[in-house]
Amino acid sequence: MKLTFLGGAGTVTGSRTLVENGRRAVLVDCGLFQGFKVLRERNRAPLPFTPADLDAVVLTHAHLDHSGYLPLLVRNGFRGPIHCTSGTADLCNILLPDSGAIQEEDAKRANRRGYSRHNPAEPLYTRNDADACLGQFVTHDFGTAVRLFQGMDVTFTPAGHILGASSALIAGGGTSVLFSGDLGRPRDDILKPPAPPPQADYLVIESTYGDRTHPPDTGIEQLGQAIARATARGGIVMIASFAVGRAQSLLYAIHCLKRDGRIPASLPVFLNSPMARDVTRLYHQHRSEHRLTKAESEAMCSAATIINTLDESKALNRRNGPMVVIAGSGMATGGRIIHHIHEWADDPRNTIVLAGFQAGGTRGALIRDGAKSVRMFGDDVPIKAEVVNLDTLSAHADGNELLAWAKRSPKPPREVFVNHGEPAAADTLRARFKRELGWNARVPDHLQSIDLTPPKSPRRR
Repeated sequence: MKLTFLGGAGTVTGSRTLVENGRRAVLVDCGLFQGFKVLRERNRAPLPFTPADLDAVVLTHAHLDHSGYLPLLVRNGFRGPIHCTSGTADLCNILLPDSGAIQEEDAKRANRRGYSRHNPAEPLYTRNDADACLGQFVTHDFGTAVRLFQGMDVTFTPAGHILGASSALIAGGGTSVLFSGDLGRPRDDILKPPAPPPQADYLVIESTYGDRTHPPDTGIEQLGQAIARATARGGIVMIASFAVGRAQSLLYAIHCLKRDGRIPASLPVFLNSPMARDVTRLYHQHRSEHRLTKAESEAMCSAATIINTLDESKALNRRNGPMVVIAGSGMATGGRIIHHIHEWADDPRNTIVLAGFQAGGTRGALIRDGAKSVRMFGDDVPIKAEVVNLDTLSAHADGNELLAWAKRSPKPPREVFVNHGEPAAADTLRARFKRELGWNARVPDHLQSIDLTPPKSPRRR
């Protein structure tokens, strides 16, 4: 078996790992690169393999940094199955068409206003491309071994993080590799904890927060304080949120804050994301994966007024505070949040809340790091609003939690590959595996290939 790291190496985006077993090949995750231009350009670069020659895709979860390249892979000739859990398929049915539609809208706007260097600007893929790839999804239950082809199987185990998220154990050719996927937290307010890792010869583990320890505060208190300050000023709270997972955590947190009297019960809250609305409804269908009761699920779903149409979204920009607006995307790379930041960021009464990890090179990272202005739609927008970085409300395990999860393996793997993390985070976690657990660990480079040695069988006398 051979692994080639085609994405997620040295960055938290573009997760793609090619697993080869003889002449057969599987791609584990198929994500979009985001952030710095040098990373985004990889989305348009030729792949180092022919999509038509790929036998299957194994998808750990639905976030676009793991799934968002699938429409392009299919458009370029991949015709095989995309294996995942039912929760992941349900989310991709929402996420991928929306991603294609946003790219089409962004290209049209760039052409209309003339701020793209490309003439004409073209979307990476369209909504029709996304719809076309959805017919290749094949869903499986957690804990059931699935035959990918003769000589290679996959088994999904719960990873927490978001609905449907899994770790994927791939076994073939006498060797097994466990891909952690993105791991959730053991004491998340909504989702159940990741299942213990099954035994594997090799481990590929994410390291998004590999160099950090989350504070004990879940983020609800910090969010409540930020909303209370802006409300006292008569300001608007703009929350940049991922539609999947983070938006639901925010809605539940706002429900709790109003219930407990920490913010006014009458404070208007808007969820400006039809995608997040549709995702929130899925929590009723996947009750076994989260901790919420039926009543708590309903309270989360009704915590905000849903903004559906573009006209309703534009009308929000004409409202005055105080109010709270939750909109995507989580790193302010696109979506409706950038329209609100464009409109409201120059008012010091207002607040921008960044509700999660901000990859380097994204608008969210620039705002978090104190940029005086950020370019949007060809304009340099002054950032005078208060900025709150709410990374405590995280759906990713921190360094301690990643190590604790790995230690639950029945026995140590032969080697650990620390992936899906920026360089400092990945190397910190690598060093901890060696220092604290005595495990062999390394950080793979982008495009690096590694041949995996099967475990030696004991000699017979």
